[in-house]
Amino acid sequence: MTTTQFAAEWLALREDADAAARAAELLEPLRAHLAGDELVIRDLGCGTGSMSRWLAGRLPGPQHWILTDRDPALLARAASSLPSPATAVIDERDLTLLAAADLAGTSLVTGSALLDLLTVEEVMGLAVACVGAGCPALLALSVVGRVSLDPVDPLDAAVEAAFNAHQRRTVDGRRLLGPDSADAATRAFEGLGAVVHRRPSPWRLGPRDPALTAQWLQGWVSAACEQDPDLARDAVPYLRHRLDECTSGRLRATIAHEDLLALPA
Repeated sequence: MTTTQFAAEWLALREDADAAARAAELLEPLRAHLAGDELVIRDLGCGTGSMSRWLAGRLPGPQHWILTDRDPALLARAASSLPSPATAVIDERDLTLLAAADLAGTSLVTGSALLDLLTVEEVMGLAVACVGAGCPALLALSVVGRVSLDPVDPLDAAVEAAFNAHQRRTVDGRRLLGPDSADAATRAFEGLGAVVHRRPSPWRLGPRDPALTAQWLQGWVSAACEQDPDLARDAVPYLRHRLDECTSGRLRATIAHEDLLALPA
């Protein structure tokens, strides 16, 4: 399986949970800020387009979406699935290099599960670009580092701590923000004079979500063990037990995220 195929399958698996989790109450202050006959919306790290599918029908039209990602195959899927009558163009680029000039004429910048993959410098650059262009930003589903599992297991806390450290790891010289991203974005936007609204947007997984819960569990434990190899010995029976609970419908998981709306003053 290619990286693109895995990404597309994972994004499809999580789309319903993402849609249920997003903080729809942030749309009221956003709508009050939007103006113009046609909305131009740039979706950063768009993947297969789940944000546009969720948001297009919740904002007034007409709408023109600029779908931005580095993966051309994912971009093609996103463009082909945009709800009608919205229109779209694809923009294959490194989103961390966007400047205020690139956002000229943009009504809204969006991103989903994006901030935690950036560095503090990249988040500041995004804030500078958005505020410089006078463009609001709706940035959804940033991890905040809290997981609640029912029933509880003694190893939960150690896995969570190792996973959070993995989210903050350094990759190719870039120190990722991980669970610190919503706080970092708030400081960046507010430091430039924007008004920031934040709301929780947790995944709540249970017996109706066995495939997503199992895939998330495996990724969560695997990342924790990569970060802390000493966990591996206990993690094998832990994961087996948790997957058995998932299969039998006994496991419930709440994975905390946060949505952020930044409105230029």
